[in-house]
Amino acid sequence: MPLKVYDLAKEYKLTNTEMLEVLRKQGFARLSPSSDLDDESVLRVRTALTAAVAQSDKAGGSTEAASRPAAAAAGERQPAAAGAPAAADSVEVPINVSVKELAEKLAVPASEVQKVLMGMGVLAALNQRLAPDAVRRIAQKMGRTVRVPSEGAQPATSAAAPAATAGTATGNGAAGTAQRPKTAGTAPGTVARQATAVSAKGRAASGGLQVRPPVVTIMGHVDHGKTTLLDTIRKASVATGEAGGITQHIGAYQIETDGKRITFLDTPGHAAFSAMRARGAQVTDIIVIVVAADDSIMPQTEEAIRLAKEAGVPIIVAINKIDLPGANPDRVMTDLTRYELVPEAYGGDVQTVNISAKQGEGIQDLLDTILLLSEVVVDPKADPHGPAEGTIIEAKIDKGRGAVATVLVQQGTLRTGDVIVAGIFFGKIRAMSDERGGKLVKAGPSTPVEIIGLNGVPDAGDRIEAVKDEKEARSLAQKRETQLREQRLGTGNLVSLEALYHTLRFGAVKELNVVLKGDVQGSVQAVRDALQELGNEEVRVRILSTGVGPISDNDVLLAAADKDQDVKNSLVVGFNVGTAGGAERKAEQEHVQIKTYSIIYELIDAVKDAMVALLPPIFEEANLGKAEVRALFRLPGGRSIAGCYVTDGLIRRNAKARLYRGKELLFTGDIDTLKRFKDDQREVQTGYECGLTLRDFNDLAEGDIIECFEMRQIPREL
Repeated sequence: MPLKVYDLAKEYKLTNTEMLEVLRKQGFARLSPSSDLDDESVLRVRTALTAAVAQSDKAGGSTEAASRPAAAAAGERQPAAAGAPAAADSVEVPINVSVKELAEKLAVPASEVQKVLMGMGVLAALNQRLAPDAVRRIAQKMGRTVRVPSEGAQPATSAAAPAATAGTATGNGAAGTAQRPKTAGTAPGTVARQATAVSAKGRAASGGLQVRPPVVTIMGHVDHGKTTLLDTIRKASVATGEAGGITQHIGAYQIETDGKRITFLDTPGHAAFSAMRARGAQVTDIIVIVVAADDSIMPQTEEAIRLAKEAGVPIIVAINKIDLPGANPDRVMTDLTRYELVPEAYGGDVQTVNISAKQGEGIQDLLDTILLLSEVVVDPKADPHGPAEGTIIEAKIDKGRGAVATVLVQQGTLRTGDVIVAGIFFGKIRAMSDERGGKLVKAGPSTPVEIIGLNGVPDAGDRIEAVKDEKEARSLAQKRETQLREQRLGTGNLVSLEALYHTLRFGAVKELNVVLKGDVQGSVQAVRDALQELGNEEVRVRILSTGVGPISDNDVLLAAADKDQDVKNSLVVGFNVGTAGGAERKAEQEHVQIKTYSIIYELIDAVKDAMVALLPPIFEEANLGKAEVRALFRLPGGRSIAGCYVTDGLIRRNAKARLYRGKELLFTGDIDTLKRFKDDQREVQTGYECGLTLRDFNDLAEGDIIECFEMRQIPREL
C-alpha cells in the first residue's frame, strides 16, 4: 500500500524537508511531501535510515543524532561547529540577494529558506531582498557559510533583515501578508483604500508569535464548483441561497479537520467581481484554484492564477467534477503548464488534487494538502495578545441591527466592547458572532467574525484596528475622512479637465446617470466598478450615488435632479434590494426608472441597453436591385411612366433610387409608384417588367438605368 512522504517523515520524527533530502540522496528526485512511495521504495528508505541510526549509535552519537538520521543518510549539510565552517560548504552570494536566488545558490528549495526566515520571525516572498546579515544567519541555521562581497555597504531597504523586520509581521498587519507584495489588491476606482493610510500609533505587539490557522481563498471560474466545494466541507448549503447559483459575496468560514482549523474565503467567480477576488488574495495564505475537469482553464481561472502569482501566495489546484463523463484531469494539468504552473505529477511543485465537490470525493485529500502546505511552506503565525487588527471582508446595513461587518482578524484578539476604527468609520463592538450565527466574546487571529457597532458601512478591504478609547477612534476616523475628501476633490478636478478636453475635441458625451443601491458594500463596489468600465467616446455611465440598503424616494429625487428633461437618461438600479416607502410612486411622478436585479450580468446587460438607447442612430446603404428603362408612356399633364425591366435584385415602392444616363448621375430620390400592368405592386423581382414613376422627377429616357436602394439602421453596441 502506498505511503505518503510526510507519513514516513512523522514515523522517523523528521521534518518533511529532512525526509525529502534523504529521498534525494537515495535517488528519488522531484518528490513533494504528499508524494506516494510504493512498498519497494519504502523498504529501501527504511533500510537506509535504519543503517544511519545504527551507525550513529555505534559511533557513540547522541540521542539527537540518532533521532535525526536524515543527515547521516544524506551525507551533507551537517551543522558545522561554531567558528569552524567547512570550507567546501562556503558559497558566494551577491549583495542584496533575493530569497529565490539564495535558495538557488544553496541548492535547496526556496520554501526551505522561507521556513528558516519564518523561524526568525520574518515572512518573505520569493522576490524579497535580504540583507547580508540576514543571509549569513540563514546560512548558519542551515549549516552553511556564505561570502557576501562588499559587506560594508548594506542596502538601507533590506526589509528582511531580522533586526528591522522581526516586528513587522507582528505590528503592521497579518502575519501572512506583512512581507507580501501589495500589487494584487487595489480595487479599481476605490479612493477610500488610500485614505486609510492614516493609522494608530504605538501598537507594538505585546507577546510572541504563535501558530494560527491558515487562511485559504477559494478561486476559479464561474460555475466550476467553488461554493459547492465549501458546502461539502462545511456540511451546509450556501450555493442554494445565491441567485442563479452564482456566488456574489465573499463568504468567510472556519472549519476543523484532524484537530486543526482552516479559515476559508469563498470569492465570486464572475468577471465583474475581480476587485473582490483581489481583496481575497490580499489577506490569504494559500489559494485553492478550482478548475472543472470538463472545462479546464477559463478566463476567471487565468485571473486567479495571476492574482496568486502577484500576491506571492502558494497555489493548490483542485480539479473538480471528475465524476462527469467528459472529465479529463490530465488535460487540466497539461493546460496548467501554459501558465508556468507545473503539477507535481509532471515534476513540478504545484499540488493538484482530483475532487468531486458534489460527490464528496477527494475532499479529505484536499484538506490534508492544505494543512501540509501550511506547515511546510507558509507556517502562519500571529501575535494573539496585542490589540486587534484585521480586514473588512464584507459590510452591509441590516434592518434592526444597523451596520454589520464581516471581519477577518489577523493580529491580536478582538473582543466584545472593543473600540475599533474601520476605514472612515468607528464604534464600539456591541456583539460578535461566527458565520453560523453563534455568539462570540472574543476572536483570535484567522477568525472570521460578524460585528455590530460601527457608525457606518465601511468598504470591503478596509483595515480594522482596535484603539484605546472612543476619543482616539473619532480622531483617527476624522483624519481619514479629511484625507479622503481631499483625494476626491483632486480626482474630481482631474476628471472635469479631461471631460472638458474631450468635449472640445469630440463634442459632448452622452451620460447615463445611475443611482446604485445594493445589499452589501462589496457588491456595490463590484457593480460600480463594472459599470464604470462600460461606454465609449459617445456614451458613458455617470454614477451619481452609491449606497447600501433599499431604494428610497431620496434616491429617486437624486436621479430626477440630474435628469435631462428631453432625454430619459437616469436610472435607479438596485442589486439584491427592493424599494422602501414611496420610492415607486415618486419614480412614477418624476419619470425615473427603477430597475432591480439579483444576478450581476443581468444588471450589466440592462445598463448596456439603456446606454445604447442614448446613442444616435447610424444608417448604412443597402442595394436592392437595378432596372432598365425600355419604354416611356406619357400621361396627360406631362408626367411620364417608365416601362422597365428588372435586371438584378428587386425594385421596391417608396425605396430610394438613383437614375443614371450612361455614367452620369441625373437624379437621387424616391420611387413614387410601382405597377405591373394595372395593379399596384409593393416590389417586383428580377426578370419581370414593371412601370414606375420617380417622385419630383420626369426627365426619363429609354436606356436609363435605375438603381434601387434603402437606408438600414445599424444596431448600436458598446
